[in-house]
Amino acid sequence: MDSEGGSKKPHALLIPFPSQGHINPFLKLAKLLHSRGFYITFVNSEFNHRRLLKSRGPDALNGLSDFHFEAIPDGLPPTDMDATQSIPALCDSTRKNSLLPLCNLISKLNHSHHTPPVTFILSDGIMSFTLKASQQFGLPNIFFWTHSASGVMSYKQCKNLMERGLTPLKDASYLTNGHLDTVIDWIPGMKDITLRYLPDIYRTTDPNDILLDFVVEQTEATSRASAVILPTFDALEHDVLEALSTMFPKLYTIGPLDLLLDQTSESKFDSIKCNLWKEDSECLKWLDSQQPNSVLYVNFGSVTVMTHQQLVELAWGLSNSKKKFLWVIRSDLVKGEAPILPPEIVQETKDRGLLVGWCPQEQVLKHPAVAGFLTHCGWSSTLESLTSGVPLICCPFFNDQILICRYICREWAFGMEIDSDNVNRDEVEKAVNELLEGEKGKEFKKNAIEWKKKAQEATSTGGSSFLNLEKLVDELLLFKSLAARN
Repeated sequence: MDSEGGSKKPHALLIPFPSQGHINPFLKLAKLLHSRGFYITFVNSEFNHRRLLKSRGPDALNGLSDFHFEAIPDGLPPTDMDATQSIPALCDSTRKNSLLPLCNLISKLNHSHHTPPVTFILSDGIMSFTLKASQQFGLPNIFFWTHSASGVMSYKQCKNLMERGLTPLKDASYLTNGHLDTVIDWIPGMKDITLRYLPDIYRTTDPNDILLDFVVEQTEATSRASAVILPTFDALEHDVLEALSTMFPKLYTIGPLDLLLDQTSESKFDSIKCNLWKEDSECLKWLDSQQPNSVLYVNFGSVTVMTHQQLVELAWGLSNSKKKFLWVIRSDLVKGEAPILPPEIVQETKDRGLLVGWCPQEQVLKHPAVAGFLTHCGWSSTLESLTSGVPLICCPFFNDQILICRYICREWAFGMEIDSDNVNRDEVEKAVNELLEGEKGKEFKKNAIEWKKKAQEATSTGGSSFLNLEKLVDELLLFKSLAARN
């Protein structure tokens, strides 16, 4: 073994689930480990690898001498669309088709003269097929769930809910007959929760639902992982974390990741980004020209799709509020058609609204002009707004967004909810005005800033997330020394 490419370093192989909301936290974790002396191999799907080269240019994935990118197939039929693939299809396809390509990749890396042998696998909590690869190569496998602690706990209850006959639903009438208001008082660390607020995979009427089967498989596999990482912090989800730590004894909460990453201040990471859409950074210049606390930022994340009707109602609500807004409208935001706003709205708001295809969200949320965020309540977006002290209008569409919204509005009190199923322009207008000018909005802002302080405490020297990251790094280095002895 020669010393090229840091052959003496512990080698972390990171494999996120192939969607933007999972890739982002994984990349932050990869950078944190790299800055602590780890050699990094970051594994994307071939489909996303191509999209990254398209959105960020041919040199986007060159990485560094000891931080490189690889790709394996996701098993889905080839397509060139610039859009998020079907999540259920990806879940099923990766678990059935990705094991062999991953094993081939590990073999290739282990036999390369330019890379140290793989020390451990750090895989997505919903990519548990990697356990078979880690067994084959005798490697530790750490699971990184990119969800909130309450999200993981609510998935962990899938089998329980099925055994109690609460899911799948007997038929569609159960969506409206009060069944969703069934109080679930037996989930550890989560009180006063009803079925309505649990992830909407539990609202299926299909007895052979692919996602229910998938979730049971992934959560059960998690107890076989060498350790579990969550991107949250103890003060934010204290009760549910206490309960989870009895289920997963080696549980490391290391969030918010961006605050830990800010401390490394390594500029070499600036070139390493994984945005699947082309970012419009002109919007930052537009924000520079706005008054402090005057702009509502609107973004529904990378996966949410809506109907044309929902888009139009949101647009009229924003227009009628007479407030300034920056709205990210992905090319695939509307189901089955281009996301086109009514021309009269575009005309009416041209001096106070900016529409972009994608943007550097963390920089936008940190910008002094941004007063609030209308969000789908994805976990990354929630943490990024919290670390920026930005209050929220929550418009959750599916899955654990519904649960996160409940925590934001009821437990953490830095946002209010609007109903995505029945988006209504008057409700949107009212919520925007309340958030940016009303008494409630002031209260939410105050609470958001309080949470921001708690997040900073957790990630600064001696804080819970800071110490957990140190412990995790020690544990990972121990794998290296054990491997050296064998």
